[in-house]
Amino acid sequence: MEYIVRNISIPLLEITQTNELSLVKTRAARLMGVMERDIQGLKIVKESLDARKKNAMAMVYSVWVSLPGTLKNHKDIVPYVPQPALIPETGEPLTRPVVVGAGPCGLFCAYELVQRGFSPIVVERGEPVEKRSESVKAFWSEGILNPESNVQFGEGGAGTFSDGKLTTRINDPRCSRILEVLCECGASPDIMVRAKPHVGTDVLRGVVKNLRERLKQKGADFLFSTRMESLLIKDGQVQGIRLSDGREIHASAVILAIGHSARDTFQKLFEQGVHLQQKPFSVGVRIEHLQEWMNEAQYGSVRHFKLGPAEYQLYEHMGNRTAYSFCMCPGGIVVAAASEERTIVTNGMSYHARNGINANSAYVVSVGPNDFGSEHPLAGVAFQRRLEQGCYSHTGGYRAPVQRLGDFLNDRPSKGPGVVKPTYTGEIVYTSLKELLPDFVVKGIKQSVSVFGRKLKGFDADDALLTAVETRTSSPVRIMRDDKCKSIAVKGLYPAGEGAGYAGGIVSAAVDGIRVAEQVALAYSK
Repeated sequence: MEYIVRNISIPLLEITQTNELSLVKTRAARLMGVMERDIQGLKIVKESLDARKKNAMAMVYSVWVSLPGTLKNHKDIVPYVPQPALIPETGEPLTRPVVVGAGPCGLFCAYELVQRGFSPIVVERGEPVEKRSESVKAFWSEGILNPESNVQFGEGGAGTFSDGKLTTRINDPRCSRILEVLCECGASPDIMVRAKPHVGTDVLRGVVKNLRERLKQKGADFLFSTRMESLLIKDGQVQGIRLSDGREIHASAVILAIGHSARDTFQKLFEQGVHLQQKPFSVGVRIEHLQEWMNEAQYGSVRHFKLGPAEYQLYEHMGNRTAYSFCMCPGGIVVAAASEERTIVTNGMSYHARNGINANSAYVVSVGPNDFGSEHPLAGVAFQRRLEQGCYSHTGGYRAPVQRLGDFLNDRPSKGPGVVKPTYTGEIVYTSLKELLPDFVVKGIKQSVSVFGRKLKGFDADDALLTAVETRTSSPVRIMRDDKCKSIAVKGLYPAGEGAGYAGGIVSAAVDGIRVAEQVALAYSK
């Protein structure tokens, strides 16, 4: 029989690089009430750190175990049941779908389609990841922005220039399939077992390239540096898409995996009668600390090979708003992430090693339709744009406004850094952020920062740095669809992923891409 054995807790300081698996096997046998020699196979399937007590931290494991006999029922021991197929096999394809966007959603939508015998055409406005990396470097080093290929647009999507975080709140069996594919394409195998897996920006670029090559071998075609100009619609049915170079691609199924920053595409969809709806998101700043402060706050004086650079997640409810940390990058840098000219946008990024001197995360406050000042479906886009353009105007170019936290709290402009030095990948200007952020964001940060400081020592240090402005936390719109993932306005159109308002992060976007591909396969197969 095969079992999953959970909640195997081992004190951290007992674990070495050579004895970990044997310790896990010993504890698993003890929990199951069997001899170690009776265990025919054992594999760690999940591990997490229990750091609630700094002087007694432990690793907690779940393992797959194979035994010759059966065991009695136990809350931490359950029979292993392989996950059945979620959607039945489909027949011969009746169309060649078009997938608009080559982020996680679009790539995994294409992946699922080729598994089912389809030959999708993937249309991406940005460049393939190799060329895209050069465009991003040119913006960071020289201030030369390519509006079509940047941190937001291009193969791999916005997550390619972040940390490659694979944490998700959704509980969907498709998640494990995504991790398996990423490993097959070059990601570290440890993403299969870690509670908070990440790939790292440097590794993720190679993974994305390898995934593209696998898709091409299976029959997918890619059109890079090619923007969808508009949909082709006749009698309420999609007929294909018109490209930015004037060409047309005819297809009876079009998947919109356009990402959260495709503002010009949102506008065109609205003009063509696709139903859009305002959606909440969050705005704020990037906050930087010394990584050693975060390590001390989370781990105390303990240092161990199982402990990577410390992470955190903080939130505080304040009436009808929430202030929270988001997209935390241990050992990372703050990056220039604009996708439109004459705007300032920030994001965070970590390499696989996460060995930078600073930690950073978004520090944001929730925003809702009542803040947008209009009932127009794209009012959230206009709200974001005003903040981004305001920062650009304030600094006089692609120079991010920066302020020490102590100065921010005391309403005085900053003249320079303290202990924490900025890692921003472009030019910066020390200033005051009060006039650049909405009043409720300023208030939300000021109200929550002391609470966060009590939860995480050092978070509220005067020398922490704030860099504005963080606006691209999620899509400001939702493209309305039914329970079969089809647009409620245009037949054959499938809104998908984060840009359509149905995901948040790499894994959930990829899951939605697979889910949409399954529905396309069901609808367009013999």
